[in-house]
This record gives sequence, structure tokens and C-alpha cells, in this order.
Amino acid sequence: MSRTGKKPVAVPDNVQVQLNGNHITVTGPKGKLSKELHREMIIEQEGNNIQVKRPSDDPAHKSLHGLTRTLIDNMIIGVTEGYSRNLELVGVGYRAALEGKKLVLNMGFAHPVIFAPGEDMEIEVPSPIKITVRGIDKQQVGNLAAVIRKTYPPEPYKGKGIRYENELVRQKAGKAGK
Repeated sequence: MSRTGKKPVAVPDNVQVQLNGNHITVTGPKGKLSKELHREMIIEQEGNNIQVKRPSDDPAHKSLHGLTRTLIDNMIIGVTEGYSRNLELVGVGYRAALEGKKLVLNMGFAHPVIFAPGEDMEIEVPSPIKITVRGIDKQQVGNLAAVIRKTYPPEPYKGKGIRYENELVRQKAGKAGK
């Protein structure tokens, strides 16, 4: 059995979970998330715990077992605590600013790059070289952070660009390194 899949998901008191077949809706203090899970997985709610079971030992069911449990757990964590992803800008003259809810990046291009967060998401700029993406859906937070980073990924020679906080960028020696 999957080590992750066989663990029950604990539901806190301030979270309501509604199961309708394999459609799950989780409501908590930060918001509401809804997801359609794989139709072959068996999801049971027993008091304050949710248990995910698989119908057989087929390799496809084994891989879906832990995934389904983790998706439910991520939804519960999202509506109680939320998720955040931090980005850093490295380079001379690179800066970020907020205009309303939109993120404006000046990265040395001929024009500023503008990002608008989706619903239930927010972008913060604590300093001109730091960006924080927050939200209740882990997938959306990671996706928006990846799209922002893709604007100018860190290059390997000087390390300039947008990187995740604490990301290690391996730098190459360049021409003089021969």
C-alpha cells in the first residue's frame, strides 16, 4: 500500500468538507476550494478524518492513491493556512512594483512586464527586489510563480534574472575559464 495514501487526512474543526461521489468541496476561513477527483478512487469520511482507498493493486491505482490523498490534504491546508512562494530579482536596475493588484516588472526590456493575479490570489512586493505570491490553491500559486520566473530565468554566467528564494544557480566560468 502507498505510505502516503494509507494515512488519513485530518479535518480541523473550522473546516467543512462535503463529498458528493468523487467531487469534494472544502470550505475554511480563507476561502472555498472544489475539485473533481479520479472516479475510481474510493473516498470515505469518518468523523474528522478522510480516508482514501484504492479498488485494486493495479499500478495506475497505486499511483493515484497517494496523489488523491495529497490533493485533499493540500486543499485543507490551503483553506486554513494558505500557500506562498517567494521570488527574488537579481540584476542592476531590475525592480518590481504593484499598481493596484497588478505586478509590474522592469527587467531591462523595452517595456514593463505586467502580471494580474487570478481570483483568491494576491501578489505582494515587500521590497523592489522581492515578490511574494499568496493564495489558497497550491497549484495556482506555484503556476503563477513559475510564469513570473519564466519572464527572465536566471542566466548561468552572471546569475541575473528572477529566481525562487534560496534557489541555487550554478554559474559557469565563461570564456576565461578555459
